[in-house]
Amino acid sequence: MISGVSAAGKSTVARQLASRLPAAVCVCGDVIHEMVVSGRVDMSPDASQEALRQLVLRYAGALAVADVYLRAGLDAVVEDVIIGPVLREFLNLVPVREFHLVFLDPDAAAIQARERARAGDTYRNRWSVSALLAVLREETDRIGLWLDSTDLTAEQTVDRILADPAASLVRAGTAL
Repeated sequence: MISGVSAAGKSTVARQLASRLPAAVCVCGDVIHEMVVSGRVDMSPDASQEALRQLVLRYAGALAVADVYLRAGLDAVVEDVIIGPVLREFLNLVPVREFHLVFLDPDAAAIQARERARAGDTYRNRWSVSALLAVLREETDRIGLWLDSTDLTAEQTVDRILADPAASLVRAGTAL
């Protein structure tokens, strides 16, 4: 699992990580989210119960897709914004007893630069970078591997992840 705020580099890192494994898929939370074609409610700082319900459905859908591939013998790299108190709900949905969890945590300036480079709109219409970083840094349980990827390329980030697999290992039932 690769998590972090929007524009932290999750998609790029997840795809590169999957490409370095012998047989792997990359499951993108945004793709699952886009499957809702009517009635979709996006997350916002004042998220409604429906937005939270759809977020958990998004996680469940991504993990169900990952599970199909895991059962077929492939590795699965799931990437999404899994931060704040909802991390606990996500962990309860994970279909395996052990998995790797990585949080990408670049600084605000790097996030803003990456957001501009990808022409994103997360920080234009809904969130401020500082507000989303506060959810990550102040409301997210410190489990798994946390990487300051401010000055790292995607390749260097993947190198760090693969250099110490034990650092990102999480076991089901981990006390939070």
